[in-house]
Amino acid sequence: MDKILQSLFDNKEPLLVVLQFPEVPLNNNPAEPGARVQVRKRDVSFHTMTAEGTKTVDTSMTIIQTAKKPGVNAIEFIHDRLTKK
Repeated sequence: MDKILQSLFDNKEPLLVVLQFPEVPLNNNPAEPGARVQVRKRDVSFHTMTAEGTKTVDTSMTIIQTAKKPGVNAIEFIHDRLTKK
């Protein structure tokens, strides 16, 4: 416990940057919010019944979250890919 507390104390300045600059994100992993959506969906729906179902849900959630980043409509994106427009 002492080592952990010392580590926090030693890194106090970088850890508290967010208080001086609230616009600084709390994490530096842009993929994390998308992954959180998938994990939350799995938790709420009590998982899928098959491995194929899990793969399908994960794929669709990935497409939807990826489309959201640049502001693309996921349904239109999927339609364009399927119709090869």
